[in-house]
Amino acid sequence: MFQVLISLLALVAVNLSSFAYASDSSNQLGTVEFSTSSSGPAQKHFVRGVAALHSFWYTEALSAFEQSIIADPNFAMGYWGLAMAHNHPLWEDQDEKSAREALSKVAEISKLTQREQDYIHAVRLLYGDDEKHMRDKAYSKAMEYIYHNYPDDLEAACFYSLSKLGVARNTVNKLRLQVEAGAIALEVFQKNPDHPCAAHYAIHAFDHPDLARLALPSAKRYAKIAPASHHAQHMSAHIFVQLGMWSDAVISNENGWRTSVDWVEQKNLPRSERDYHSLQWLHYAYLQQGLLEKAAAVFDIQQRDMREGIQSQSNLRAGKYYYRMLAARVIETEQWEAADQFPLPDGWKPKSFSLAGYNFARGFAAGMQGKIAEAKKYLSEMQAIRKNGLRENYFKRIEYLQVWELEIQTAIKLFEKDYNAAIELAKKAVLLEEKLPAPSGPPRILKPTYELLGEVYLKAGKPIQAYEKFSISLLRHPNRIRSLVGAARAASAKGDRDIAMENYRQVVNQFKGASSELPELNETRKFFGEK
Repeated sequence: MFQVLISLLALVAVNLSSFAYASDSSNQLGTVEFSTSSSGPAQKHFVRGVAALHSFWYTEALSAFEQSIIADPNFAMGYWGLAMAHNHPLWEDQDEKSAREALSKVAEISKLTQREQDYIHAVRLLYGDDEKHMRDKAYSKAMEYIYHNYPDDLEAACFYSLSKLGVARNTVNKLRLQVEAGAIALEVFQKNPDHPCAAHYAIHAFDHPDLARLALPSAKRYAKIAPASHHAQHMSAHIFVQLGMWSDAVISNENGWRTSVDWVEQKNLPRSERDYHSLQWLHYAYLQQGLLEKAAAVFDIQQRDMREGIQSQSNLRAGKYYYRMLAARVIETEQWEAADQFPLPDGWKPKSFSLAGYNFARGFAAGMQGKIAEAKKYLSEMQAIRKNGLRENYFKRIEYLQVWELEIQTAIKLFEKDYNAAIELAKKAVLLEEKLPAPSGPPRILKPTYELLGEVYLKAGKPIQAYEKFSISLLRHPNRIRSLVGAARAASAKGDRDIAMENYRQVVNQFKGASSELPELNETRKFFGEK
């Protein structure tokens, strides 16, 4: 593993300024070369579909592959493309029925090149009869064969890299697979720095607190490679958030949201195609900068689209991010009473996990205010959801609910000043979070457990232990405002003025565009003896 990381560092250290980065102006999705047995319009649509595929723009990819088949109904690789576009490996989503239907139309492959036959064989393995995780592994093995047998085929390298990330998704010891996938993507980056997969898959591979720095060059490039893709505009924020680069994260997500809105309007698509993922990340990044008015405006957009979607049953996707934005609105500002302003929207029928997240946001806020009966009510509702079970995947796991329950209980004990009980509860929450996937973007745990444990220790009069937990939280979530403030308070309380000064200065720098009346800035001025 160490040798692989050294090689990656060498790749990242390449002087990227020597490359020409101009995107293909005809499609604005980067430069892709994928030769097939077809030509003319069919091939042109096909290449655009592959480029869109590399930016996870599946709607556009399906459209392009369909156009390639209209141009040439016997175009086997067009059907391959359709099948590939029905597989979303990092979103744990796969339309097996539609993909198999597309592949059933590939009748005669003997006239295809051996390379094309190998690609079709691989995708048929992806939609075979085994369990999905077995099919993913079989497909990855087939892509490894193509990768090694066609060393000049950058598409083989790209799809092999992505297949490794797909297999890694639910693999316990996934770090090696991620690093290997990232190394392959960086190889493509060296050969064609304007290839969409080169930057995109490197970002996904290194979207981890310990690896993110390796993908910073890719993050700075990807949006320029594929300016037409809203996902490409947003994706760089994965690395910017991992590194606490909030201004860059804001730009990425503003562009991601705006690009998606423009695309929906131009194509006359339903609002559900808007990129609410970028909107939620933008909301979080604004809060980390103390830009509360901008954050509120973004949250208003989400709520408006959600209400309209509920009424028309046409945009239920907007509601997917409601509980996460509500939790951030309350937790990042510590305006606990604000939670009361957000009751369950009329007609909203969230899935179990989203409802549990909503119950946590309301229950934790109630606990922090000392509304014990209300906090216990939300706690009870969340426990009922957990006991009834939920459909788990990479993003939705029962451990999240267990952590949330412990954190509500911790909030109650904090208010009651039972610090020993609060410490034990928060420690249990930390142990559970350690079993969950590493942080990526706005915390899925909603309130990071190391941060909460640090706050408990601080209130218990144990600043040394508190500073240690805040420091760990900042390694996992660099420049996260609540952990920065907590670390400053803990350092000051234990008599380390230099460290406290360093953290408070970061707070000032991070809040440079915020209202001067924010409590965190008033606290900082008081520390420095300012009026």
